[in-house]
Amino acid sequence: MERYDAIVIGGGLVGSAIGYGLARAGLTTALLDEGDVAFRASRGNFGLVWVQSKGEGAPHYQRWTRGSVDQWVPLAAELADKTGIAVGYRRAGGVHLCLGDEEFDQRRQRMERMRREAGNFGFEYRMLDQREVADLLPGTGPAVTGASWTPYDGHANPLRLLRALHRGFVDHGGGYIPNAQVVDAVPAPGEFRLVTAAGELRASKVVLAAGLGNAGLAPLFGLNAPVRPQRGQILVTERAQQLMPIPTTTVRQTEEGGMMLGDSQEDVGFDTSQKPAVMQAIARRAVLSFPWLRELQIVRAWAALRVMPPDGLPIYDQSQRFPGAFTVNCHSGVTLAGAHANVLAPMIAAGTLDPWLDLFSGKRFDVSAAA
Repeated sequence: MERYDAIVIGGGLVGSAIGYGLARAGLTTALLDEGDVAFRASRGNFGLVWVQSKGEGAPHYQRWTRGSVDQWVPLAAELADKTGIAVGYRRAGGVHLCLGDEEFDQRRQRMERMRREAGNFGFEYRMLDQREVADLLPGTGPAVTGASWTPYDGHANPLRLLRALHRGFVDHGGGYIPNAQVVDAVPAPGEFRLVTAAGELRASKVVLAAGLGNAGLAPLFGLNAPVRPQRGQILVTERAQQLMPIPTTTVRQTEEGGMMLGDSQEDVGFDTSQKPAVMQAIARRAVLSFPWLRELQIVRAWAALRVMPPDGLPIYDQSQRFPGAFTVNCHSGVTLAGAHANVLAPMIAAGTLDPWLDLFSGKRFDVSAAA
């Protein structure tokens, strides 16, 4: 039976960022990866590092997301320096395109609400008219009536990010254990025994970062993670001449030149199949936004499941019943990688979460506690 300072359950972007931060802090850490039986949201990610659409009605989430984007710059540089893997992070702002006056008015109202809610923290944005959008993104179609823009947004290559975090984790002495689905857990304050398909392990800290698997794991550790799946579908075109200097919410161009089209949000349970009607809707909006896309061939397509808490906000918690057990849940593993590796992981290493993160506690879903 192997003994570690910390065990992270989940080898996706969330678990890998936490594991990387813990190993870098000097903790002997095991990273348990379930294997190809997992839903692997990290490998189906659109790749946005995004702020402008997050935090309406929850300014603490906007602040947390903004802070993570600020941490992205040093994290990307560190990973490139230590692992030799460039994660392709580019931050030059981003836009949400509006098709029609109604969408534009609704978007303007939403952005203004977020600015007011930000208070003294501030929230910089601009509403662009049709001409300004065309100047910023050549090739937009007449259906685009305008857009919202913020300077915080960008994008990265999620597959390279995952690879870099894994390599950095191992380089810092971390133990990566594949095909290690947790089949039993015996928690005790400051001492946890996990039974996995790869053997038994012990640790004084456990971090649940297993995505949709956290819903079943959390109660074993006195925690609450009521996450559900939300399907998203993505289309990828053949490579095109570099035309998009910045990403949009639904269309972005990869470093290799392919165009990624997406942003469907479907509540269909654990179904990862692709639906032609949804793919058609994605393609239609993309072509209305950029008519020249109709000349490109679709070369790849897939569906993946987001990890969605009931209110869409992250869940961060530490167990009162079993000190040393933590849970980390979100649907923005790329955007929040900076905060998870550079801010949250040091808190976990120290053994306690900052009280400010109580706003993200799973206790908010406890009806009796809320009352």
